[in-house]
Formats: sequence, structure tokens, C-alpha cells
Amino acid sequence: MYRIALCLALVGALAAPAQAGQQDQLRTPDVIFVPTPQEVVDAMLKLAKVTGKDVLYDLGSGDGRIPITAAKTYGTRAIGIDIDPVRIQEANANAKTAGVTDKVKFLNQDLFTTDLSDATVITLYLLPSLNLKLMPTLKALRPGTRIVSHAFDMGDWEPEETQSVEGRTIYLWTIPTR
Repeated sequence: MYRIALCLALVGALAAPAQAGQQDQLRTPDVIFVPTPQEVVDAMLKLAKVTGKDVLYDLGSGDGRIPITAAKTYGTRAIGIDIDPVRIQEANANAKTAGVTDKVKFLNQDLFTTDLSDATVITLYLLPSLNLKLMPTLKALRPGTRIVSHAFDMGDWEPEETQSVEGRTIYLWTIPTR
């Protein structure tokens, strides 16, 4: 029995560094960080009709301004996903300053492999090619999930609404009932 316990402990110890190192193995970002102007953030959240009952995921969250604004303004639970650990540190500091760390968390993950299944709102400011790559994942989300993109559409997936804010376009899609 002692040998089995020792073997299990050794296997666990060897596996821990591999698991801990997974975050270090993330690929480089697909885009450079360009912040969304606050007026556009506000319009995106309003267009998506965000409430305190929503779970918002911001894909490529940068400095965290969209999740932080959603939490502060609407009481929304929000998750920011970014592949750049520097952006995650900055976003966490911004959330602490804003006093919303109880509602917002930031994950250093690849947005293409993150589980989005509990999202009711998704926000994006990515390149068109990345939006297209994400489209199958987004279309598979539960009916009623709202997706808002700053500046870029999703090819032939027609948005149900667009708005111009400060000369910038925002797009809204809602996942239909199947």
C-alpha cells in the first residue's frame, strides 16, 4: 500500500510542472492590443442589452475595460480572455482600482480553446479572419446569446443590427433558437 501511495505521489509531482507550464506554452497573440474607446464600449454594452443577470465574455480583453464597465455599470459577471499575460496583469490591476474584482476575472487563455458555454454575451474587437475562425464556436452557443463586435463583421453572417459610434461600426448578432 505504501508503494502505491508513493508511486501516485511521484506521478502527481511529475505531472504538476507540466500542468503549471501550460499557461507558459500559449502561442503569441494574433493581434496587437488596440483599446476600444469608452464611448464604443458603452454603446456595445447598450446594444447587447447587458444586465446584471448576464455572463459576459470579452475575447481578447486587453486592459479589461469592457468587462470592468459591464460589472460597474450593470452588475454583470464578466470574464476577460487574453493570451498576453501582460494584458492580464494590467486588466486585474484595473479591476482592483475599479472595485469590481468580485464580479470580474481575467484568464490568460487562448480564446479559440476557452469554454464559452455559460456566456450570455460575447464581445469582440478582433480581425475579420479571427471572427470568421470563431464563427462556428459562436454559432454553437446557446440560443439568445448576444455577440457584439467592434469594427469587424463575420463575413456572410448578417448582423441583426449595426450602429455607428464616433465613426466606428459595432455589430450585433443573437444566436437563434434551433
